[in-house]
Amino acid sequence: MKNELKYSASLTSDAFLYYELKQVLRLKNDGLSDSEIRSKILDENIFQYKSKESSKRLVSSIFKRVKVLDDTLIKMLLEEPMDTGKIINLYAIMKTSRLFYDFMNEVVREKLEFNYEILEKKDVNIFFIGKSEQDEIVAGWSDTTTKKLKQVILKILSEAGLLEDIKTCRLNRLIIPTELKAYIIGIGDKEYIKAMGEHVQ
Repeated sequence: MKNELKYSASLTSDAFLYYELKQVLRLKNDGLSDSEIRSKILDENIFQYKSKESSKRLVSSIFKRVKVLDDTLIKMLLEEPMDTGKIINLYAIMKTSRLFYDFMNEVVREKLEFNYEILEKKDVNIFFIGKSEQDEIVAGWSDTTTKKLKQVILKILSEAGLLEDIKTCRLNRLIIPTELKAYIIGIGDKEYIKAMGEHVQ
């Protein structure tokens, strides 16, 4: 799927959105249709955002993530401990953002494989310079957009538990439950587990 995705700056308006994703999945589990879920979230301000426009935009992002999760992963996210749910959300972000997948696979994975504990500012900058040289879409982004994307990526890593602290940028290894790891590998998505820094045969 990631190979079919074009680079997009949509992450500038997204975030980790774990709790919001969980709310949408609960409503889906209750039997509501996608349109009913959208209406309920906007009419009742379930996300509790100041702007209805913000909720509307984020609902679209969340539905993209919902589409890449099957029933088993949805059940795990809703029923397993929060750390498991956050890993599933991280997987969904990688499945829906080529830029974020590449960052995980090319930067975070390499750091963890070689036991480098710090994600340095230059690592992030080199990644974006490389992408802008390889892809005309990335090359067309403004400095403001690129700066925002860097901030959002670090924030997602922090909320997922991969970064201990945004200021120090110290990396943590995720503890991926055996059942979840085996399931994702079993459905043919081993590369996403590897991108999280997990060693897979």
